[in-house]
Amino acid sequence: MSWAFLRDLLSGVNKYSTGIGRIWVAVVFIFRLLVYVAAAENIWKHEHDEFECNIEQPGCENVCFDHFFPVSHIRLWALQLIMVSTPSLLVVFHVAYRENREKHQNQKLYKNPGKIDGGLLCTYLISLILKTGFEIVFLVLFYKLYNGFKIPHLVKCDIKPCPNTVDCYISKPTEKMIFLYFLVATSCLCIILNLSELSYLVFKYSTKYYLKRHVKKQQ
Repeated sequence: MSWAFLRDLLSGVNKYSTGIGRIWVAVVFIFRLLVYVAAAENIWKHEHDEFECNIEQPGCENVCFDHFFPVSHIRLWALQLIMVSTPSLLVVFHVAYRENREKHQNQKLYKNPGKIDGGLLCTYLISLILKTGFEIVFLVLFYKLYNGFKIPHLVKCDIKPCPNTVDCYISKPTEKMIFLYFLVATSCLCIILNLSELSYLVFKYSTKYYLKRHVKKQQ
């Protein structure tokens, strides 16, 4: 899978972000995207082939694997990365709309089309809410699908066509669990950064609005 588009998207939105937003971009790019591409993807690459059960019953191993791993960790992470990054497109599209509007009307309508204010501020806040929402939804989804944030060494399966309860073994469970904890921790860090940026912007522009209103009343 090529991640060039996601990388370009994160780089493009970086110039419209606040300081906290730039930290979020760095965390997503360095601690999530690069770790995913360089290491995590290879660890789960042959997860089905390396899943072994102590029985030769045809179909038993496949059914057990599907039961304990209904969705591949690696594909779910890939979908999570895409979903939490795409709300940033709203900001990019809004800035492009401003620039295109100035071009068509052939006059300066904004001091800086990329400055976070007015309608762009609302778009930016919506993108932060969506990113935070997607992060939380995927963490809950991970927890529900895999019955917690853990990788067991051994799972017991008694689903048909298995004739009885069989032992199935997951390859490299400790290594997988380390990366699982790392990726969950970075996801939680991104949630904290998004909420911090959201609070900062709301506080900053609320204060600015009330100060402006107060000055008008004094005048």
